[in-house]
Amino acid sequence: MRLLTEAEYKATMEPEPKQIGPDDEPPFDFWPYFDAIPEEDLGGHDFSEGSVNYAWQMPNGGLQHVLVNCETPNVFLVLVLDLRTQTVLGHYLLDIYGV
Repeated sequence: MRLLTEAEYKATMEPEPKQIGPDDEPPFDFWPYFDAIPEEDLGGHDFSEGSVNYAWQMPNGGLQHVLVNCETPNVFLVLVLDLRTQTVLGHYLLDIYGV
């Protein structure tokens, strides 16, 4: 399990990502990775519901960001998926408003 730094996370972003539809199937089963993330990486937030409302495909087609919902509004656990190798590159605790 790899907790990404802010710089590492931002390096996986590309301009104009495409939002994945809520009915689209995940590219592979990333939940075993999610289940193994150490609690200290969650910043005291509860992601146990394991629901996803947002996912974004980067334009070059190689990466996808899956945002796992939290009990706190606008806080997500982002899983960065490498679609070419069918692996999770890492995870990042995203607070949209930086609070």
